[in-house]
Amino acid sequence: MAITMTAAAERHVAKHLENRAAGLGIRLGVRTTGCSGLSYILEFVDETDDADEIFECGDVKLVIDPKSLLYLDGTELDYVKEGLNEGFEFNNPNMKNECGCGESFHV
Repeated sequence: MAITMTAAAERHVAKHLENRAAGLGIRLGVRTTGCSGLSYILEFVDETDDADEIFECGDVKLVIDPKSLLYLDGTELDYVKEGLNEGFEFNNPNMKNECGCGESFHV
């Protein structure tokens, strides 16, 4: 099982960790919500749990809980800028479809 980040995502997270002056990395997870069933969660990690899977992405640690890993295996986290919009993009091979607003997905 593997989760990866693009160089753009790594730079973005590393910059925010540096500005924060604390944290081990970023946690990527899923929660039940929205039109299609699941949505992504991103949050800074100051402490890890023993059950967490930790993926080294350059200088950034990507932390995943075991339940979320089932839905995220093979996912690539990207950070994109298009015109005035910018944000994280999740390239998840397990996703079957997503709701019209793009806030949630189904596997």
